[in-house]
Amino acid sequence: MYQSEGLPARGVVFWPVGTGDSTTVVIDDLVVLQVDLHDMAKANDEATPEVAVVDRLVDALPVVDGLPYLATFALTHVDKDHCLGFADLLERVRIGELWSTPRLWREYNDPDAPELCNDAIAFREESERRIAATMDAVNAGGVPASGDHIRVIGYDDEHSSHAYDELPDAYLAWPGQSLTVLDGHERAGVFEAFIHAPFKDDAAAARNETSLSMQVTLTDETGIDGKVLLFGDLAHDTIMKIFNYSEYYNREQYLSWDLLLAPHHCSKRVMYKKDLDGNEQLQMDVLNAFERNARPNGAVVCSSAVFPDVDVDGHNPPHRMAADRYAEIADEVICTMSWVDEAAPSPVVFGVDAAGARVIRGDLVSRAATEAKVELAASATGRRFAAITAAAVAVGNAIPAATASAAPSGAGPERVDAAVAADRGGNSAPETPVGFGR
Repeated sequence: MYQSEGLPARGVVFWPVGTGDSTTVVIDDLVVLQVDLHDMAKANDEATPEVAVVDRLVDALPVVDGLPYLATFALTHVDKDHCLGFADLLERVRIGELWSTPRLWREYNDPDAPELCNDAIAFREESERRIAATMDAVNAGGVPASGDHIRVIGYDDEHSSHAYDELPDAYLAWPGQSLTVLDGHERAGVFEAFIHAPFKDDAAAARNETSLSMQVTLTDETGIDGKVLLFGDLAHDTIMKIFNYSEYYNREQYLSWDLLLAPHHCSKRVMYKKDLDGNEQLQMDVLNAFERNARPNGAVVCSSAVFPDVDVDGHNPPHRMAADRYAEIADEVICTMSWVDEAAPSPVVFGVDAAGARVIRGDLVSRAATEAKVELAASATGRRFAAITAAAVAVGNAIPAATASAAPSGAGPERVDAAVAADRGGNSAPETPVGFGR
């Protein structure tokens, strides 16, 4: 593949979206995988800068048959900070394939389960629509079309009461399996997602412990590869189960990492457990496991708000004590909301090319906007990564204005609408279509 002079053609972008996850994996100009989504414009939270992430992502995606096209959307679990904005994305983009987990239906069948947010409900309903479309196609002797594809990852003993129960194995996946196909596009040799979790034994565990977890490997045409661990919101015990199982079955290659996305937004529950007296006890086993599987120059990325100076017991992540422990076992610890400039954070951009797998630094990221506009307009190849990077840069650049223009006295919905309008340049639609590749 021809690639940009500067940014690689293949990599992963971690968007600056507060305490939440929005991770975009760019395999090539056509095939993009989105893992989770946190659209800050819909957060309705005084502490969250309201920037329309979905708007920017839609503009950066490839256009196929006149519509923005996202090959695959994978949801690690249905917490709001991982799916906020999905309904909007679904309305505006053709999403070729969804990756879901059985937990969606276990919670749907459990009257005592935590209430789902509207975007999680939209994801479940769209998953069920695709399951029905897939079964119709299979029963007719065919295969589902792009836009109807779904893959349910994981196993649940209660599957007989779940909507996906009759799906053929071709539309299912389990821990220990590698996936190289995204919405029917075979990308073996350049992309691999090795599934680590959710485990069968955790089907009834707390929602966070059922997170879809995987190692993503991206490989350049020269044979250089980069490995990223995505563990959702898992805590210590489930993470150790991943390490123990993989090492027992001699699958250590699926534990190695150049970049680790800190589980649960840099939560201390990854490496601390409370004893009977309520004191935090450091669990060295998990830190040792991370460290022995790290590749040279390994970086930990925390998709979170800025780290606090001091932790307060009972507060949600990020936790300073977790960031400090990561700093002891990694070459670098990066917070998405303070990377480069805390006032206007830059996306964390991890690229893979002949020069190696690395976090991209310097003005290559800031130049991505100009590079993407020029090159994609000319229909050059190898520029999708630049387009996604540019979109994430725009989100970071919009944060100061969104923060400054927030009206503390305004009602939540009105405040959100105003911020979205400001980020989009007003309430009116643009006079001419905008966006990369249009």
